[in-house]
Amino acid sequence: MIGISVLLSALLGIGPSGAEDRASVAGPRPQVCDNPTDSMDLFAENLKDGKIGYGRTEGTARIPGPTIQMQEGDCLQINLVNDTDERLSFHPHGVDYTVASDGTPLNKSCVAPGTSRTYVIQAHAATTRTDGSFEPGTAGYWHYHDHCRGTPHGTTGIKKGLFGALIVRRTGDPVPDRAPHVLVMMGRTFNLKRAPRTPTVKADLGERVEFVVIGHGESFHTFHLHGHRWADNRTGLVGSPADATRIIDNRVVGPADSFGFQVIAGERVGPGAWMYHCHVQGHSDAGMAGIFLVTAADGRMTKRTSGVLKAWDQMHRTHRHGDADRDGS
Repeated sequence: MIGISVLLSALLGIGPSGAEDRASVAGPRPQVCDNPTDSMDLFAENLKDGKIGYGRTEGTARIPGPTIQMQEGDCLQINLVNDTDERLSFHPHGVDYTVASDGTPLNKSCVAPGTSRTYVIQAHAATTRTDGSFEPGTAGYWHYHDHCRGTPHGTTGIKKGLFGALIVRRTGDPVPDRAPHVLVMMGRTFNLKRAPRTPTVKADLGERVEFVVIGHGESFHTFHLHGHRWADNRTGLVGSPADATRIIDNRVVGPADSFGFQVIAGERVGPGAWMYHCHVQGHSDAGMAGIFLVTAADGRMTKRTSGVLKAWDQMHRTHRHGDADRDGS
């Protein structure tokens, strides 16, 4: 009878020379591209109150982490440095990567404390497969997060703040007048904060503003923006008068969902303090709300808007925000 080891050797093509032949069969695990078009450093660091964040340089970690922006056709090398005391990783959504850049314990692509690792991701344009079927490109509003800390799924890392936005654009996509505003819905928080400490999105009247909304944790939410609306598609924009895309101002957000959109600040409604919030009533009552502050075109704020902001701050500082979060701060 043929021994199991002999049979396995025959199936795997491993000869009697042993380790050298085994190495040649396994081979290196190649990245998704040989020559990245760009490179960036990402530092994972401990923050106060037990939280953790990603930053572009040492000492700049924040929550959410830096927004990564790519164009279809780009290949990006990310050098993740782990300056914390436990393993963690970078795991992307929506783009191309090999198992070497999966960022999971499953594919042994975590980063040990005090070490670094290179991840490579690629954004491809639309193409036609060899069988003639259409393959769409990777343009869209995506995100990245840890997948190693605490559990094989990075649950502890995510709950402590290891997440960020990843935007892939097509050539010709409109770009905002300012940096995108990233809002991560988790527990009863935006970006691990409750009102009145939630982010204030600021813009002057008439500016093009970009929102990126991401869900994490255990709960489902609904994101609603007062006074503004967007198209329920890849960009949040209507392409032409004939475009029948549904126009919305509220969207359901589940764990690991992500979407984005652009609005013209104050279009048809004027400046003011416009609320964004989760429309699950108990969630908004628990502090899951923030302000989209639209000032006059010259950047000035009216006395009325100033008064509204003071009242907002006072209301949430004196209001008792329900029970403690199950999956956020």
